[in-house]
Amino acid sequence: MSLKWSIALALLSFGCASAPGPGGTPATLAAPLPAVSTAAMDAHLKYLADDLLEGRAPATRGGRLATKYIAAQFEALGLEPAGSDGSYFQPVALVGMTPHPSLVWGKAGTTRQLSYLDDFLAWAERPESHIVADGEVVFVGYGIAADEWRWDDYKETDVRGKVLLMLVNDPGIQDTTIFNGRALTYYGRWTYKLEEAARRGALGAILLHTTESATYGWDVVRGSWSVEQFKLDRPAPQSITFAAWVTRDAAQAALTRAGLNLDSLTRAAARRDFRPVATGINVAVEITSALRHVRSENVVARIPGADPALARQAVLFTAHWDHKGIGPVANGDSIYNGAEDNASGVTAMLAAAEGLAQVQPRLRRTLLFIATTAEESGLLGSEAYTRDPLVPLEQTAAVINLDVANVRGATRDIDALGVERSTLGKVFSAAAAAESLAVVHEPDVRGSFYRSDHFPFSRAGVPALSIEPGKDFIGRPAGWGAQEAARYNRERYHQPGDEYRPTFTYAGMAQEVRVALRVALAVANAPAMPRWLPNSEFQRPAGRSVP
Repeated sequence: MSLKWSIALALLSFGCASAPGPGGTPATLAAPLPAVSTAAMDAHLKYLADDLLEGRAPATRGGRLATKYIAAQFEALGLEPAGSDGSYFQPVALVGMTPHPSLVWGKAGTTRQLSYLDDFLAWAERPESHIVADGEVVFVGYGIAADEWRWDDYKETDVRGKVLLMLVNDPGIQDTTIFNGRALTYYGRWTYKLEEAARRGALGAILLHTTESATYGWDVVRGSWSVEQFKLDRPAPQSITFAAWVTRDAAQAALTRAGLNLDSLTRAAARRDFRPVATGINVAVEITSALRHVRSENVVARIPGADPALARQAVLFTAHWDHKGIGPVANGDSIYNGAEDNASGVTAMLAAAEGLAQVQPRLRRTLLFIATTAEESGLLGSEAYTRDPLVPLEQTAAVINLDVANVRGATRDIDALGVERSTLGKVFSAAAAAESLAVVHEPDVRGSFYRSDHFPFSRAGVPALSIEPGKDFIGRPAGWGAQEAARYNRERYHQPGDEYRPTFTYAGMAQEVRVALRVALAVANAPAMPRWLPNSEFQRPAGRSVP
């Protein structure tokens, strides 16, 4: 029997009763997989992170080079184009806004102009070339209204026309007995806070930055929000006029001049009895934006399913191809290459596609590969896909997301965001065990589940995992993996330093790819689709379940 037949037949029975193999792993998961080429991985990553691509911003020459390259690789592997027009591209209409803001705030007679980039960042939340906003600043704590946590920072206070000053993260960062403790909920994400401010009719929102609460430094804010910002080019729901970040020092100085103490306000915000505080501060913001209405694209390819009934259902791989483009200079460099974030994830997806293209006979469900655009601007490519899916969402079995793959070496462990939320968790654990990897799931302190392309699918009801590198590296001392991850987050994340390095090694990425292959093969051949667990906040919308 050929290797390909062995793989397919062994994995067809995944999920059924079978005799355990060594270490208790189901024997059906002990089948060999196609070889994963680490040389190809290095070549993909080296090209996608090259200065030639100028940081892969959407709707730029470098971004188009990236999408053409990915489409060419899909074609070379024999994958079919999945675009509705018969191409490898799914158009995504965007509006780009490059902000040039000013911000003055304070009490009457004591106003001060903040220094752009050093003290604040601001951008328009509406696609308008010139915005002038002037309003009273109200401190609303964490800006959260969450019935399930018995939490309401607004207490029916009318904040229409006000500018809301709010803390990022959620109250669990101060009191681990509430919310999910130090594991961030969606309520802690800045995106939620702007959404809630808009629902309440606020004029604008100012996010108060600390490295601890944001989980990244001011350099990340500076590099991320000073470059061109994108939004989906479609009629927008209600929105605030502008949003901004301010440093803790700038906020503290303004509050002190207004007779308020930031530390006291922060402590008060961690209590359920907190009420909004009128600061007496007035803020005047002016933003001139260069606007571009442009078309970017998701790159889409498929391997059709073989089962006449199940082929209309799909297992999705996602990885975003975009990064921040060209931005503020840091250490003499202005190209935000995004080698790890996320040339590495695209590289891993191409490796997975290469392996799955070799499996014969074809799997029962269709496999769909989506390299998404504008993830860095708010998961826009994946959001656009969920609004106009190539496979109906109710027929989408699962999403496997690859974002910041392992380029540091082989590990003894592995993780995935979402393992505790759906039945995919058991599939992932079994797949990891087949690769002799322990699943070590850490609290999601950074709220990473809400920060990558699987999240719009999850919110739309599709079970999803986002694979995370392990931390226990073979041949390295204890703690080295966590130290290197923290170093990356501190020194290179969303900064020009996220470049290709000759020291990158791909044994760990190969482990991730093999686990992803086993999950995809299992889900693609299983009789039933995965489902969310009852304790998850995500469920398939009523009336959209599949028998």
